[in-house]
Parts: sequence; structure tokens; C-alpha cells
Amino acid sequence: MKVRYLGHACFEFVAEKRILIDPFISQNPLCPIKLEELAEPDIILVTHGHADHLGDAIEISKKTGATIVAIHEVAIHAQLKGAVAEGMNIGGSISLEGVNIYMTEAKHSSAIDTNISGGHATGFVFGLEGKHIYHAGDTGIFRDMKLIGKLFDIYLALLPIGDRYTMGVKHAAIATKMLKPKYVIPMHYNTFPVIQQNPEEFKKLAEEESKAKVLILKPGEEIEL
Repeated sequence: MKVRYLGHACFEFVAEKRILIDPFISQNPLCPIKLEELAEPDIILVTHGHADHLGDAIEISKKTGATIVAIHEVAIHAQLKGAVAEGMNIGGSISLEGVNIYMTEAKHSSAIDTNISGGHATGFVFGLEGKHIYHAGDTGIFRDMKLIGKLFDIYLALLPIGDRYTMGVKHAAIATKMLKPKYVIPMHYNTFPVIQQNPEEFKKLAEEESKAKVLILKPGEEIEL
């Protein structure tokens, strides 16, 4: 599979299907591409309703017909805006376009704006090429990360390290130990001054805490795993 990091918490996966996660693109100061340059996704995963995660999901869905998968409240909001969306909730799973998607808890707030509830913040585990990918969304560390690592043989974990609004470097390193993935990519850092972090520090700590290999991607960088 090909994995491209588009900055903040936005990733693009290309395998048997093209999956886009948390498409914060047009307003993202670190995203290296314009919205019109983005290839059409099959599925858009949205972890929660904050603007830096819901981002351009609705516009992309309306333009391409791609299905947004999100917690119930965010999915309903997207449908009312004219997008194609499938709602689900924490602990549930859905199979879409042949991709199995499981929704996990995330310790974080969620609201689309001050007047619209975004339900609960979430993460996702989904399968591509027989491998499990875990996108933690915006979250602090929580004990059930160990359970997520037990339920799924996680090939790749995408973990926030920015601190202030999510886990910081030290907690993310401990989360890596709990999850036991083969690979980890840090995310949700350096987009704005308040979440400035050194990913090399995370790499050092996480690789000391676990057997995982940490891959640091610059916005726009793509790797094949």
C-alpha cells in the first residue's frame, strides 16, 4: 500500500481502494497540495467534527461521490449538507467497498460548531491488503489502547504527538508500547505554534519503549509499506 501524509492528521492510502482520512486541506498551512489536485477517494474517514479534521470532507464527497464514514452525528450533518455519508459508533464496524472499518474511542472533545454537536471523538482501525491500520484521531492516552492492540494485529499506527490538544511525545511513546504496531507515523504536530513538537524525540522514545519502527513523514511525502 502507498501512504501519503498531507499534514496535520490527514493521510491518503492507496491500495485496492483509495482512502482519505481527516481531509484538512484547503485551510491547512502545511498541506502541499490544492484541493483540486487531490485524486478522487473511494472512502473518506472523519474522526470527529472539529474543522481541522472534518475539513473539506463534505465538499470532496459532493464533488466525487465518495462516502464519508463518521460517528452518527457527523454523518447526519454531512448528509444534510448534501454529502454521501455512513454513520456508525464506537465499538461498531462497517464494511464498505470491501474495506472493513472499526470505530474506536478517542479521548477528546468534538463539535462541528458552537451550535451543532459532533457526537464523540473517535479513531478508526481499518483493513487494507490484509493489514490493520489504526488512526487514533485526536486523543490523549487511554488504557484501552492496550485492548485495541490485543484485538487487532496493528501493522501501522498513526498517533498524535502535538500535546496541548492531544497526547504529547512521552505519552504517545507509551501508547506505542501498548498498541504494539509494526510501524508508527507521528501526526498532529507543527501545524500551528501551539502544537510545536520534535518528531525525532518521539522516534527515540517510542523505539526505546517498543519494537515499533517510527517513520517520520514530511507533509506531501509518500512511502510504500
